[in-house]
Amino acid sequence: MASIEEDHLWTVAEVADHMRVSNMTVYRLIKGGQLPAIRVGKNYRIRSGDLSDYLNASRTGRKETGT
Repeated sequence: MASIEEDHLWTVAEVADHMRVSNMTVYRLIKGGQLPAIRVGKNYRIRSGDLSDYLNASRTGRKETGT
């Protein structure tokens, strides 16, 4: 288990800015179960590891062009 120091919590706005999408897109990912989040009162927080896992899983492969 990661220590508290290693596991930064991102706000929805920070994640949206990092991914260059709207806050609503991040909320949709959370509500759809694609991006795990922690509920803190009325707000959500996303762990760095969960964001990294989501981004890595969403990465598309590079097409190889060869002759």
